[in-house]
Amino acid sequence: MQTNKHSFKALAEDEGKRLDLFITEKLIDFSRSRIQKLIIEEFVLVNNQKASNNYRIQENDSIIVIIEEAKEYEIKAVPMDLKIIYEDENLCVVDKPSGLVVHPGAGTGEDTLVHGLLAQIEDLSGIKGTIRPGIVHRIDKDTSGLLMVAKNDLAHEILSEQLANKSAKRAYIALVHGSISHQAGKINAPIGRSSDDRKKMTVTEKGKEAVTHFTVLKRFNNFTLIECQLETGRTHQIRVHLNYIGFPVYGDPVYGPKKQVSKNGQFLHAKTLGFTHPKTKEYLEFNSELPNFFQEFISELEKSEL
Repeated sequence: MQTNKHSFKALAEDEGKRLDLFITEKLIDFSRSRIQKLIIEEFVLVNNQKASNNYRIQENDSIIVIIEEAKEYEIKAVPMDLKIIYEDENLCVVDKPSGLVVHPGAGTGEDTLVHGLLAQIEDLSGIKGTIRPGIVHRIDKDTSGLLMVAKNDLAHEILSEQLANKSAKRAYIALVHGSISHQAGKINAPIGRSSDDRKKMTVTEKGKEAVTHFTVLKRFNNFTLIECQLETGRTHQIRVHLNYIGFPVYGDPVYGPKKQVSKNGQFLHAKTLGFTHPKTKEYLEFNSELPNFFQEFISELEKSEL
């Protein structure tokens, strides 16, 4: 088992919070129930003493959380018909279909993009470990489109830095409910884990900076086709932001209207990906066509307005 230790110092603004809630706010990738279990099993220390879930935080409390993580396992290569639209000795760009998970996790099985990449590419960077070899960034399972994949650690570091400093270009096409009246807009709203449902993200003052730009491409009676460009890359960012302003992505099973869930998931496509090549320093930009189900639905909307 690999052990990770997380240390926190309570501030004046934290005073009075329950211990389990305080830690959940800090470790946003962990559910509150898992944090509560860690506290019960005495993997959480407050001022070097064990504490209960309902302990109330005091200013200057020292909180240590010890997390034992299972050793990463070896992933088998699984032949898949992946669409790789660019490849050289440093990186590749893959066009991911909707419905394919990017990397292994709880309950994903052996049908992720990573399994397929291992069958098609001899070398992948190891920065993200054996679970996510080569994966520089992710898109959701039911989001289709372009991803950059690194073949060595140096390329991985340089590409990751471009995402961090916002110099990489990522543009998405989304079909949203409702008619957006203005032609363009900027959504600047921090995103964090929802306190009501830990599987969902939400706009919250306690979240991390998140900025999405959008431009209207076409309006229909009850829908709007837009292009979104990301400045940041938070989990579910576009889906959360568009729902926040009242125009959820069509077909979104999590953030959209429950009666409008599509068998194809949300109508969101990572259309454009641009970045500076880590070795040649040349700017590269790639585009991907909308998947067939997306194009066909747009055609149906256009016909209905004739």
